Amino acid sequence: MNQRLRSLQTYPMVKLDQRKAELQARGIEVHDFGTGDPREPTPAAIREAFRAAAPAVSQYPPVAGRAPMRKAAAGYVQRRFGVTLDPDLEILPTQGAKEAIFHLPMVLVEIPSEKDLVVYGVPAYPVFEIGALFAEAWTYEVPLHAGNRYLMDPDDLPRDALRRARVVFLNYPHNPTGQCLPAELFRKWVRARDEWGFVLVSDECYVDLWYDQPPHSLLEFGREGCLVVHSLSKRSGMTGYRSGFVAGDAGLLATYRRFRAGMGVAPTDMVQAAAEVAWADSGHVEERRKIFAAKRAVLVEHFGRIGLEVFPGTATLFLWVRVPAGTTDQEYAERLLERGILVSPGSFFGKGQEAWFRLALVPSLEECRAACAKWPT
Repeated sequence: MNQRLRSLQTYPMVKLDQRKAELQARGIEVHDFGTGDPREPTPAAIREAFRAAAPAVSQYPPVAGRAPMRKAAAGYVQRRFGVTLDPDLEILPTQGAKEAIFHLPMVLVEIPSEKDLVVYGVPAYPVFEIGALFAEAWTYEVPLHAGNRYLMDPDDLPRDALRRARVVFLNYPHNPTGQCLPAELFRKWVRARDEWGFVLVSDECYVDLWYDQPPHSLLEFGREGCLVVHSLSKRSGMTGYRSGFVAGDAGLLATYRRFRAGMGVAPTDMVQAAAEVAWADSGHVEERRKIFAAKRAVLVEHFGRIGLEVFPGTATLFLWVRVPAGTTDQEYAERLLERGILVSPGSFFGKGQEAWFRLALVPSLEECRAACAKWPT
């Protein structure tokens, strides 16, 4: 086995599922704020499109996916960001975002070479590191913290890291903090990409779950050497459908398309038909934002009353909360478990995050209120 893979711990969300099962086996009611898997129903029109597209004969979907789905995704990008994409050359459907983030280092990083580095900010979604390690690339973790407002800035990287970088991952709106990247930092990253020649990949899975101003897309600022990753999981309540796309630089997408045939296929025809409906409609997303905002308001107000600091992120379905003084994330998470409240310790998202924990706005509004009533003070 790859020795560097041995250092990886059990995937954090698997640990949460195990803890939840243990509590439920003891008959304890669990308020699950751990894994970001919303329980609001998938909109009826999306489910109906899925059912209607079920074929009499099931066959492999082509890697490039269905033209109508790519056109729907291009239409979404045009309406949402004012960016025009060629649906045949600049969009590739994927089975969610995680798959693409995992694949890209394997496709883009040559080992050995002088450009053998995958760069990402920490705290982070674990798959940035996992995908790099499976590709046998080296990693550089950019420290993100309250002091720099969790904003990843190329000026904070040493020149050697920029020189060696082959892939730089941005993740805004940011999981786990909800921070958004301002336009000027997107511009700085595009200028750095032009200077140093790395591939700039922006994970934009939460770009439609905002509470203040709509976040930007990298494609508003550059396309050469740039890719974005989008997903319908949280935006449209389609976590189990596994549907997303990668868009941007046509040459990079042609390379990914070439090798992706050896890694898997596009989503099924039924999922792509459902995705067409989802990308074409923004009304259901607005309704989901209202639901998440209501849950968020209840929790933020409660934490303010009991003296817990919430980082002022303005997007995603996550809250990043500082643990009380004198304790760690793991200790506080165990204390909450005694009350049937499941959260993600900050250390799940990288080293140095022991002062924080993450909540996913998954329980219903009523369950959020019930959890607040049980919350230790």
